[in-house]
Amino acid sequence: MTTVFKSTDARPMPGRSAGPLAWLRTHLFASPGNSAMSLALLALGLWAVASAMDWAVWQAVLGANLQACNDARGAGACWGVIAEKGRLIVMGRYPETEHWRPVIATALMLGVVVLSCMPRFWNKALPLMWAVMLAVYFVLMKGGFFGLTSVDTDQWGGFPLTVMLTVISMTLAFPLAIFVALGRRSNMPAIKTLCTLYVELVRGVPLITVLFMASFMLPLFMPEGVKIDVLLRVVVGITLFSGAYMAEVIRGGLQALPKGQTEAAATLGLTYWQTQRMIVLPQALTTVVPSIMNTFIGLFKDTSLVTIVSLYELTGALGLALNSDADWRPFKIEAYLFITFIYFAFCFAMSRYSLWIEQRTAVSKVR
Repeated sequence: MTTVFKSTDARPMPGRSAGPLAWLRTHLFASPGNSAMSLALLALGLWAVASAMDWAVWQAVLGANLQACNDARGAGACWGVIAEKGRLIVMGRYPETEHWRPVIATALMLGVVVLSCMPRFWNKALPLMWAVMLAVYFVLMKGGFFGLTSVDTDQWGGFPLTVMLTVISMTLAFPLAIFVALGRRSNMPAIKTLCTLYVELVRGVPLITVLFMASFMLPLFMPEGVKIDVLLRVVVGITLFSGAYMAEVIRGGLQALPKGQTEAAATLGLTYWQTQRMIVLPQALTTVVPSIMNTFIGLFKDTSLVTIVSLYELTGALGLALNSDADWRPFKIEAYLFITFIYFAFCFAMSRYSLWIEQRTAVSKVR
């Protein structure tokens, strides 16, 4: 039997599989049904954007003109509420004549935080930098020195208070979480039990309960005449709460590390703390960078709960600014959008830094 091979006609060149057009064809217009759905959603999105722009920009009132804002209600935004109440929202109840002090103090604290995120500053001078920054920060905020007017901590508020609570609580909670996570994996029953009880107890109650206990219940157990500043109690409460959650995150990273790492360190004669510092913790923390940053972002937003103890941070200061003035109270949506942008900017910056850390640590894993 003879086999005859016949040539076939050349097939047309396949379409491009890369580029914007190929992506649109594959994901949005792969079939008539997908195309119709994509066009409908696109039209809905354009309508929503056009309506939002009309309300937020074209029909909006920019100046602090109450009559113009009332006339534009329902048709355009009143950004004049930011011009009128912005100082109170951002600075809280801090004396208006002294606002330059929290501005400088907050800028200094954020500057040191930014420098601490850069590897070139990870040296022995960094703790000294933090010590100097904290000393200058509290001198500026509290006053009573160098001719500065004394301002009680219950008058601190707005954005400076939010930044201070977040930065100090994160700074204190991180090393606490490391020691608690190591303690939960300890072979010593007493330490392991103590760390486990701490984590389970703190994680079993909401943060608002911790703040309530720290502010109202703790003073009842103090000796007569002994008084702890409410801001200090709040910082300790937030630190203990965040440390418990972060400890479980770090413990997950420790458990993900192969046991052979510690066995190899033991064969080299390294001590327990040398093993943890040089081998275990660097790898474990690298593994859980996204989860740690997620805890930091959650802490930044959870500072809004300190309003329950009469400390008016950014969100609380907004309520204070609008509830005290019935004329501007109807425009609270614009005010909330203002602080939403602040929260989003800082949370987005933290998430981008987390992504950069992940990419940087992943370089050593590339084969």
